[in-house]
Amino acid sequence: MSLQPLPLDTALAQALAGVSTATLTTVLLKQGLRNVWLRGTRPLAPGLPRLVGRAFTLRFVPAREDLATPASWGAPISTRAAIEAMPAGCIAVVGALGCTDAGIFGDILCARMQRRGVAALVTDGVVRDVAGVLGTGLPVWCQGTAAPPSVAGLTFVGWQEPIACGGVAVFPNDVVVVDQDGAVLIPAALLDAVTAAAVEQERLESWIMGEVEAGAALPGLYPPNEENRARYAAWAAAQGVPR
Repeated sequence: MSLQPLPLDTALAQALAGVSTATLTTVLLKQGLRNVWLRGTRPLAPGLPRLVGRAFTLRFVPAREDLATPASWGAPISTRAAIEAMPAGCIAVVGALGCTDAGIFGDILCARMQRRGVAALVTDGVVRDVAGVLGTGLPVWCQGTAAPPSVAGLTFVGWQEPIACGGVAVFPNDVVVVDQDGAVLIPAALLDAVTAAAVEQERLESWIMGEVEAGAALPGLYPPNEENRARYAAWAAAQGVPR
């Protein structure tokens, strides 16, 4: 694991942009990973697009009165300093312990993230200044909103280190995909294999949907038996899909 933010291959990002988080959870389940969906990560606004990016992690712990103060916002270890380290295209993943009564970020911090080219904010916590946050245009996945500031319930302790977010272990430079169903994590070491399998799964399910719309029954089709797999393979070959 490298603490240095890594770029995401453009071809992989484009491929994953065509794969739903639902499909990814199924593909990751087949790889033996069951705990990859970040609980509590819901789109703050309707109609947000599917987004893909490397995880840039931030970590909060429970508030401690001598540390969780407004003065801490100006400290070298602060959310403000972390934002200045975020590379364009990353997805900021914030472990906030599922705290729902203290907003981790407000409109000014989100505006700065948007200006830096951050792709999205994902957290198991909440945000504040919701109208202003929505006005920044930064896509946000979270548990909702709360008026109090982060220091009312949390202490910020660092960035680009392993965190827990929504009950999932997130390491810097893992890949996160977000859509209307929430956020799913792809471990960095499995990225190539998961992407290839997910693209193929989407293609197969697109063919199955076409069969269902044509009136086909589900048994033997979803999942496909040998006969239907052969039919699918012939269809894919006719589409010029490499096998």
